[in-house]
Amino acid sequence: MKEKATLPILLKELRLPTMKQLWEQFNNEAVKEGWTPTQYLATLCEHELAHRESRKLIRYIAEAKLPKGKSLATFDFNATPSINKSQITAFASGEIWIKNSSNLLIFGPSGAGKTHLAAAIGEKLIESGYRVLFSRTTELVQKLQKAKQELTLPAALEKLDKYHCLILDDFGYVQKDTHETSLLFELICERYETKSLLITCNQPFEEWDKIFTDKLMAVAAADRSFEC
Repeated sequence: MKEKATLPILLKELRLPTMKQLWEQFNNEAVKEGWTPTQYLATLCEHELAHRESRKLIRYIAEAKLPKGKSLATFDFNATPSINKSQITAFASGEIWIKNSSNLLIFGPSGAGKTHLAAAIGEKLIESGYRVLFSRTTELVQKLQKAKQELTLPAALEKLDKYHCLILDDFGYVQKDTHETSLLFELICERYETKSLLITCNQPFEEWDKIFTDKLMAVAAADRSFEC
């Protein structure tokens, strides 16, 4: 009886809430079915791990700020035959590029579904265990601009470093302002060969001088972005 009274306390101290909730239920089943101690412990551990993964997925989805309703299941590949569904599915696994800290760029005119594809890929990456953050490029750059003014830019960039993939949507709509484009370039350099970017943009590389005020910076940004 003492063990039954003590075990929930120990499990709470060890921060094993699922095991604390289920130990008695599975203890009764173990006695009834004649489980070995190893089988009993393994069953509890499996449920604890499954619950942790479920909580982590919920947390990752919440922090990613992905647009609602934009998944691979809801994307109309028939309406855009130039987009290869098998290739997009492969990219969505993250195996090809996230593990190598490479980048993925989606080019096309407005209305082509770039944002939808980026969000759908982000959702699948999260399901594979990667941390993702989705943001309109202008909004993120403005946040970094504010951080720079408050002398907290290094901390802001370090906070972004926790994400395996940073999705920069509408990359080409950043204001052609020296301060903002310099910060955008710094962000690209900060993640170069360490973490991944997924960029959606209307302009192809040869027109990035319309985004960056300095042509050399435009070339360098394209060079550091083109990985996949």
